[in-house]
Amino acid sequence: MGLLERWARFSHRRRGTVIGAWALVVVIMLFTQVRFGGEFISEFKNPGAESQRAQDLLEDRFPDRSGEDADLVFEARAGIAEPATQAKIEALLKDVALIPGVVEVESPYDSPGNISASGTIGRAVVRWSTLGFDVKPADFKQFIALVDEADSPGLRVEAGGAVVWANGDEAFGSEGLGFLAAMLILLIAFGSVVAMGLPLSAAVVGLVTGFAFIALGANVWKLPDFSPQFAAMIGLGVGIDYSLLVVTRFREGLHTGKSVEDSIVLAVTTAGRSVIFAGIVVAVSFLGLFVVGLPFVAALGTAGAVVVVASVLVSITLMPALLSLAGTRIDRWRVPFLHSTEGVDTNSGWYRLSRQIQRRPIVYFLSAAALLLFLASPILRMELGFTDAGNLPENSRPRQAYDLLAKGFGPGFNGPLFVVADLAAETDPAARARITDSAVENILATPNVVAANPAVFNPSGDTALITLIPGTSPQSNETTDLVHRLRDETLPATVSGSGVALLVTGATAGNVDAQEKITSRMPLLFSGVIGLSFILLMTVFRSVLVALKAAIMNLLSIGAAYGVVIAVFQWGWGADLLGIQKGPVETFLPMMMFAILFGLSMDYEVFLISRIREEYLQTGDNATAVSHGLAATARVITAAAAIMVAVFGSFVLGTDRVIKEFGIGLATAIFVDATIVRLVLVPATMELLGDANWWMPKWLDRLLPDVNVERPADHPPLPGGSPAGGS
Repeated sequence: MGLLERWARFSHRRRGTVIGAWALVVVIMLFTQVRFGGEFISEFKNPGAESQRAQDLLEDRFPDRSGEDADLVFEARAGIAEPATQAKIEALLKDVALIPGVVEVESPYDSPGNISASGTIGRAVVRWSTLGFDVKPADFKQFIALVDEADSPGLRVEAGGAVVWANGDEAFGSEGLGFLAAMLILLIAFGSVVAMGLPLSAAVVGLVTGFAFIALGANVWKLPDFSPQFAAMIGLGVGIDYSLLVVTRFREGLHTGKSVEDSIVLAVTTAGRSVIFAGIVVAVSFLGLFVVGLPFVAALGTAGAVVVVASVLVSITLMPALLSLAGTRIDRWRVPFLHSTEGVDTNSGWYRLSRQIQRRPIVYFLSAAALLLFLASPILRMELGFTDAGNLPENSRPRQAYDLLAKGFGPGFNGPLFVVADLAAETDPAARARITDSAVENILATPNVVAANPAVFNPSGDTALITLIPGTSPQSNETTDLVHRLRDETLPATVSGSGVALLVTGATAGNVDAQEKITSRMPLLFSGVIGLSFILLMTVFRSVLVALKAAIMNLLSIGAAYGVVIAVFQWGWGADLLGIQKGPVETFLPMMMFAILFGLSMDYEVFLISRIREEYLQTGDNATAVSHGLAATARVITAAAAIMVAVFGSFVLGTDRVIKEFGIGLATAIFVDATIVRLVLVPATMELLGDANWWMPKWLDRLLPDVNVERPADHPPLPGGSPAGGS
């Protein structure tokens, strides 16, 4: 008797103890979360990058200039210098300067460069003591209230810049919609209110437990403040999926005449094993984000892995006890016309579909593969970048300020660059001034620079800050080229042999550095996660081709999702319907989508192949195993995927462009994976490969540990051992 079987029987016979223990765990975790939970932060550091070194230098030596700015943009037909208009603007700036988080206000009247050539548009710079995400909500609300009060007939006032964007609209919460969608889908899938409630209850317990661990982890790790929302998205999906699989297998046992206890054993020793392995693959995918080298990305991966592990523990420990409590009453409160039975039904549409595919496997294989490649083809023209305010809806506050600045001064004013001079190696004040003056002259002579302000020194004189304005928008390739030209040519030539360092920073330069690090590390992420998952799959299913096929098909479904995202967000297909503007695909999107989707897609692969493998061990016939495996799992995979699609698809209802990108991409990948890949491409491929599906060199079979996922406790292997041990 294996460990899982012993646990299944214990959970049935001591269900009160198990449920009580979990109730105690939930109470303790809630208490510790409230009492000892850490704080989530909004720190986005890029260790080793030049922009980060410059930012750290400012925080250390020039704290008054280490925060981010907000722009106040004014438009007056009578002219910014008209006395009544000037009085209103100066009154507003005086009130803004009194806000606790504001350290300085640069008036449009302090510098001729802050008033447009037409004289009708002016710009004030509001410097804050912190980065945009760290501005206190009360301070920001006071700032916006003053702006709205000053906006009046004859004087248009818009607020934009990093601080306003960071504190813009609240993120759209899809968890509630996702939960309601899950209730409806589970009710349709099971046709029973009791059966529907079990996966939802388990998912909630998993989320509570996972959230508590994440909150405690915030005392040790610097977890982003959107970690709970990210964890909720992942935890809700996998928590329902894993419990759904266990409940489905339990109902199958009951419907085939097994006792409650034996049905629980069947569910835990088959579906439970699949859940454990699927959870390991998902956690590995998330932890693979550590190779990217960005702390906040690694922290997100940790949060995702924590809720996945919590969901696995709940589905294999608490769920058996809940199933025992429900027993034969699991089909109570049936919904008319929706009640269904589990297992292999040779009269079902899924079984007929599998047989139809098996009669013409080449046709289905080529059709499915061609469709996936077509959907993925836009990858060849993918442009990565960072969204700026110009990609926001036209009625949003930051977009209004962005457009007004571009109208009055040019697009580069929306993405200033900053040069930080580390002058500690030069002690002569006159020499320091000559160096910075020379730097400003050389910067102004650099192509695509339209303006550069004189250097501003910190009190000790060992650090200076130069602000320059590019001639192009923040996300344009020309601005990226300017950052490289400054770093590689202009600035090194200015300080050659002096020991002084000139570092380029600012939001635009930071985006350039992050993009380069992400794109350089993505091959490591892809190869590491795919390679480790391949080894795990091969170990569990004792098959080289099953593991290889799973990796390739997961990449195809992810590629299709990338293609749809490119077509919608980069090319603008259907952009008007979604309320978005065309622009580059967010640099970190492919990386994050890969980590999320490779793991989640592997869930469905494990669920399907586990059942096919189980049937193959019983019958030894590949065609029968494939058709029976598909018939037995298609409905549960479809229901699980529908829940995921509903959760991710609801993100499209929000206002944030990046969130919409995630929603479209994740929903597309899950839909494609659960339909084209699992229902068509997998059975067609396995039919074409025949018994070769289970080929495994004997020498490799001996090297790999024996990890059995698919065989239930009461199903012995075929006589003569596993067919996977071929030469």
